Amino acid sequence: MINRELQLPFFAKASIFFIGLVAFVAILYIAQGIIVPLVFSIIVAILLHPVVNFFVRLKINRIISIVIALLLTSLVLTAFFVLIFTQASQFSESWPKLVDKFTDTLNEAISEISGYYDLKPQIIHDWITKSKGELLHFSNEAIGQMIVSVGNIVMLLLLIPVYIFLILFYQPILIEFVHRLFISNDHQQVREIVSQIKTVIQRYLSGLIIEAIMVATLNTSALLILGVEYAILLGVIGAILNVIPYIGGIVAVALPMMVVMATKSSAWYAFYVMCSYYFIQLIDNNYIVPYIVASKVKINALFSIIVVFVGNAIWGITGMFLSIPLLAIVKLIFDHIESVKPWGFLLGDTMPSLLEIKPILKKFKKITI
Repeated sequence: MINRELQLPFFAKASIFFIGLVAFVAILYIAQGIIVPLVFSIIVAILLHPVVNFFVRLKINRIISIVIALLLTSLVLTAFFVLIFTQASQFSESWPKLVDKFTDTLNEAISEISGYYDLKPQIIHDWITKSKGELLHFSNEAIGQMIVSVGNIVMLLLLIPVYIFLILFYQPILIEFVHRLFISNDHQQVREIVSQIKTVIQRYLSGLIIEAIMVATLNTSALLILGVEYAILLGVIGAILNVIPYIGGIVAVALPMMVVMATKSSAWYAFYVMCSYYFIQLIDNNYIVPYIVASKVKINALFSIIVVFVGNAIWGITGMFLSIPLLAIVKLIFDHIESVKPWGFLLGDTMPSLLEIKPILKKFKKITI
């Protein structure tokens, strides 16, 4: 009997690929309530694995080591959320006043500009009045949404630690399962991929946490020097938004500028805030990121932005934060499998030299001619 490899035409392969992709995305969206906590738990478990190993090397029982690591993480997160919740409560109480002051300042600015350029400001004033009502209405709606969200968060806070504990406890079984999925000849390659994935996630997330702490400190310090209200809350929110590539930085600077325009007598303070955040972004992009974060995960800007939007469309805000680590894992797997190495190269940020590009361009010209 002759074994013949089935050769499918290109349109058939493309159709199968896109059908599979649509089905995969649909599963991610429909089952997000199950998948998101599990993915988050796996990432946190990988991050905590060195901590557990540290306590195990101190001759502490493995189960107790996992519990200690979870307790330490819970204490840090609890302290962080208490700080944010306290600041956010004060901010929410002042929100209507901030909206009033901001709209008054904006009205004055529009009146001056319209008088200078001989424009009719009535349409703009009507739009501001409508937007002001929506902002105040939004704050009331947000309370109701927050109550629903708190219930979901409480359930996740109870479920995720259980996932993390079980993943850390059954780690040897999970790794052995991955090895047994492949033939014996591939065990070394599989072991290398699994090891590197774990290293990438650990280094990336630890670098991301260090970056967020440094940016939050710089943001808060700059806002405190300028005398901006709610400096700690705005500085921390800015650092968290900064984790979202390219998009978060724009939103992070807009919020304190709005608060400054609503609370300060001079609009120059908004300009000072913008300059301060721009300077912090220069430090972050040129010193913090290259040495702490970017050196761990090599993904180009185009796919970083695309995957952030895709993550938001599928899983919401959580997807935006999880998208980059997951893309880094995909790229690492592609880099170790010969048939999909070009895709790994496409996701990366390694630019080919001109000497490599010129022969390809010459061949392309010959073909087109």
